[in-house]
Amino acid sequence: QVQLAESGGGLVQAGGSLRLSCAASGRTFSTHALGWFRQALGKEREFVATISKSGGVTYYAASVKGRFTISRDNAKNTVYLQMNSLKFEDTAVYYCAADPTSWYSGSYYPRYWGQGTQVTVSS
Repeated sequence: QVQLAESGGGLVQAGGSLRLSCAASGRTFSTHALGWFRQALGKEREFVATISKSGGVTYYAASVKGRFTISRDNAKNTVYLQMNSLKFEDTAVYYCAADPTSWYSGSYYPRYWGQGTQVTVSS
């Protein structure tokens, strides 16, 4: 069982930056791949980024590639999402997710989910 708690959301102007954090409980953090998804109001949840168990492999949605960076600190049981050059269309609730299996596809549905943190980008 892995419990996830996101933080770092907020209101930012277009072009600005935010860093989301997701703290995980349990001693199995390093055995799980991690990722971020988002859901805008009235839209389906969409994949944002994922990182392998060791942190050596990352994969991004085309809409955020080059602007967002996912990273993890296994010693701190934390995964991060650095978001730069934010756009109005990045406004959404951002969810952290974890799974024992690494995934590199936007269609994979991880086993564990956090409660989400709101990111609002003003235009």
